[in-house]
Amino acid sequence: MELQFGEPEKKAAERLIVMALEEDLGGLGDLTSQTLIQKDENATVSLITRKSGVLAGLPIVEMVFAELDSSISCNFLLSDGDELKSGDRIAYFSGSLLVLLTAERTVLNFLTHLSGIASLTRRFVEAVCDIRTTILDTRKTHPGYRILEKYAVRAGGGANHRMGLYDGVLIKDNHLAGWKELHRGKTIADAIRHAKSNHSDEIPIEVEVDNLQQLEEALSAKPDMILLDNMDCDTMKRAVELRNDSGCEIPLEASGGIGLENVRQVAERGVERISLGCLTHSATALDLAFDWFGKT
Repeated sequence: MELQFGEPEKKAAERLIVMALEEDLGGLGDLTSQTLIQKDENATVSLITRKSGVLAGLPIVEMVFAELDSSISCNFLLSDGDELKSGDRIAYFSGSLLVLLTAERTVLNFLTHLSGIASLTRRFVEAVCDIRTTILDTRKTHPGYRILEKYAVRAGGGANHRMGLYDGVLIKDNHLAGWKELHRGKTIADAIRHAKSNHSDEIPIEVEVDNLQQLEEALSAKPDMILLDNMDCDTMKRAVELRNDSGCEIPLEASGGIGLENVRQVAERGVERISLGCLTHSATALDLAFDWFGKT
């Protein structure tokens, strides 16, 4: 699927850019650059990577510059989703040196964070690339950054789980605890049927289970997906066998306690999906930098 930086991403970036520049510039602007650089002095800088990884966030760069000075010229040599090697030049930026210096940290904050997410995602995707398993993100994102962080996951080759609470039903353990407390005698299967009766077919219904008995109950109600929460690999393998023996084709999703060291082992148990909060909440920023190129 082609990577798209669409209207939702643009709107999310616009809000964050305004906030980022406000907190960096306050009411006085870039005092250091204003002290040393004249407004009519122009230059070119290049964007380079100091580490290998995957690129994400380039459309935001032009938006940051445009917020300060629409005359800055951007010449991109690579695209989001491209793999990077240490030392690669990603882009050249030309125009007011004052603006280039003022925008530098804001540009890099977006790019290093989103490229870090894309880079980590790619490592997980490559670990299971020959197995029929999809790597997905979760809602464990930084407030305000969800749309952009999920874009970065796609740039890394992963897929997006639901965007928020509004576009899918995921019945988790606390939902079930409350449901059973309020509705004595009701089961997981009852909760699934109730959810299905209250939503159109366009809304996916998923339920979380943490043991095989719960899985069998869930299978009987035929949700759209079942999440296997914190199961060890042996239990997960048995869960896949139970699903297969039931004759249904409900996708199984593994989550909890999964890292690069065991993601392949999990995928080999036969689950179709693996969701990982670490893609967005624990990705290390990719080391990118502005490199002085020369006066223009």
